[in-house]
Amino acid sequence: MDSYTVLYGVIGDPIRHSKSPVMLNRAFQERGINGAYAAFHVVPDKLGEAIAGVRALGFRGLNVTIPHKIEVMSFLDEIHPGAKAVGAVNTIVNEGGRLVGYNTDGIGYVRSLKEEAEPNLAGRTIVVLGAGGASRGILWALAQEKPAKLMLANRTEEKARELADAFASEFEVTPVAWGDLRQACQEADVVINTTSVGMSPNVDAVPIDPTWLKPGAVASDLIYNPLKTKFLQQAEAHGCRAHGGLGMFIYQGAYAFEYWTGQPAPVDVMRKAVMASFT
Repeated sequence: MDSYTVLYGVIGDPIRHSKSPVMLNRAFQERGINGAYAAFHVVPDKLGEAIAGVRALGFRGLNVTIPHKIEVMSFLDEIHPGAKAVGAVNTIVNEGGRLVGYNTDGIGYVRSLKEEAEPNLAGRTIVVLGAGGASRGILWALAQEKPAKLMLANRTEEKARELADAFASEFEVTPVAWGDLRQACQEADVVINTTSVGMSPNVDAVPIDPTWLKPGAVASDLIYNPLKTKFLQQAEAHGCRAHGGLGMFIYQGAYAFEYWTGQPAPVDVMRKAVMASFT
C-alpha cells in the first residue's frame, strides 16, 4: 500500500468469517490494480456512521452483507434499477462522492446454480428459505428464469408475506407457513437456504430437516464457509444434489469487481484464492 492505493471493503455483523478480502485482494493483484480490500465489523446502530466514513475516506467501493443489505439503502445517493427492484443492496460504488447501490447477489447466485446444479430452471418448483436481503435478490433473479412456482418460507411468517407482497406487481411468490414447509419441500425441485443457519462457527445447525426434500431435488445453500454445510451433507446422503454457496460468492464478487474497476474479473484466480484459504 502507498498513498495512491484505492480502498475497498466489506461491512457486516458478523464479518470475521468473510473470505472477500482474500478473493478481492488477489483479483486486484492479478489485474495490476493498486487497491486494498478489508473487512469491517459494523453493528446495525453504527451503519450510518460507517457509510459516512466511506464518503469521508474516499473508498471506491464497498460490499454489504448480513444484516445491512436493506437498511443501507437509506444512506445512499442512488439505487440502480436492478437493486431497487430487488429492494436490497450488496455492492456500493463511489462515483466521485456519489454512492450508488447495486445488487449482484441474485445474478451471481442464478449463474452459479445453472452452471453447477440445474441448467434449466424454467417450469421448476422452487422453495426459498429466509426473507432477508439475500433472499430478495435471489427471488428476483429466479423469477426471470420463469419457474412454475416460487415459494417463500420464513420463521417469522409475516416477513415472508410482506416480501411476497412486495413483488406482487412483477411476479408471484407464494408465502408458506413454517408448519406447512415439509409438504412444500416434498413438492420442490430446488430448495434454497438463504439464512445464516449452518454458517461457521455454528456448523452443526440445519435450517430444516433435509429428509423433507425428495431424492433427486437440488439442495442449495448460500453459505460458503463451510464449503459444504451440514444441511447439504445430509441432503446429499438422502439422495439430493448439493449446491454450495461458493459459486455465488465468487460471481457476486466478480460483478462487484467489474463495477468498481471497469475490468473483467479474473474469476478462476478468485476461485483458487478462496479454495486455498480453506486448506
